[in-house]
Amino acid sequence: MELILSESQLLVKQSTRDFAERHIRPHVMEWDEAQTFPADLFREMGEAGLMGILVPEAYGGAGLNYHDYVNAIVEVARVCGSIGLSMAAHNSLCSGHILQFANEEQKKRWLPGLASGKSIGAWGLTEANTGSDAMRMKCVARPDGDDWILNGAKTWITHGITGNIAVVVARTGELLDSRGITAFVVERGMEGFKAGKKENKLGMRASETAEMIFEDCRVPSSHVLGNVGEGFIQAMKVLDGGRISIAALSVGIAKGAYGAALKYSKERHQFGKPISSFQGIAFKLADMATEIEAAELLTHHSAHLKNRGEPTTQASASAKYYASEVAVRVANEAVQVFGGYGYTKDFPVEKYYRDAKLCTIGEGTSEIQKLVIARELLRD
Repeated sequence: MELILSESQLLVKQSTRDFAERHIRPHVMEWDEAQTFPADLFREMGEAGLMGILVPEAYGGAGLNYHDYVNAIVEVARVCGSIGLSMAAHNSLCSGHILQFANEEQKKRWLPGLASGKSIGAWGLTEANTGSDAMRMKCVARPDGDDWILNGAKTWITHGITGNIAVVVARTGELLDSRGITAFVVERGMEGFKAGKKENKLGMRASETAEMIFEDCRVPSSHVLGNVGEGFIQAMKVLDGGRISIAALSVGIAKGAYGAALKYSKERHQFGKPISSFQGIAFKLADMATEIEAAELLTHHSAHLKNRGEPTTQASASAKYYASEVAVRVANEAVQVFGGYGYTKDFPVEKYYRDAKLCTIGEGTSEIQKLVIARELLRD
């Protein structure tokens, strides 16, 4: 598989890096400290083509491929993991679900707003008592004439307060029936749809995470994505692509932490020489660089399969698992390179350290990724 970037891919990568440096870096700690979700930024990102990277031009998107998508997330996340996470959730989960499973009328209705950043997307699968065990969800929808009545709550939802358009997966059949779950598009402003508690998180603090609550929320049948009963199967396919984005997010965070540590190690002097000259530090940097490169290759391998329309379940799980664990290790070592300064908010690595951990949890924990990988390896 060739990983040499084309001229157009290099342009996407560089333009995204320039955008992140100009519009995101000056505000990173301000947003993090105040837990501010910068909604206006995402409209600017829409204008730059970053909110509809995979959406075809016919629906107002950039019409790019998964290699471009990976590169764009990496460049944003190396500056701020929070913004990278929100960008990934919007593109892969909400827009990605609609792009894969909506009919033509639905795509024309919702994708242009999402691709432009005028609408912020949310995706609701997780509940308070059903994370990995999604088939036990308690959020239910029952038919009522030409509509559906939705009741229940979704938790840990990126953009649960600000999101204008939410794809919500709810039970429409019997408990534990994988064919008894359906996906709906719910628009902010619909009666009975409201935001709940906003989570106070360790990291990713500028990426809004909150409950979505449904109390007799009436949803038209025209808002069903695909066929009734296909929601769980759709969600698993969406997560295959979503895991590529979390792998890219992890690579970006790791690159940001490594870059900061490398720079500091050349500037910080002890015993009359830069600390990078000491083997203890140099070997840390060598391990960090090697693991980042391996994680990036795994991520682009899964992107390559996705672009070709080939199965990505094992590849995306492998990329997500490895890259997320690498992000945690690299961020930890970056703090160690900085020493006491790494433990303060005056230097950048403590934020990478806090942000990285989410990558091993969101869109399936590392333990779930290993289950997915093992299941694919042992499939007859």
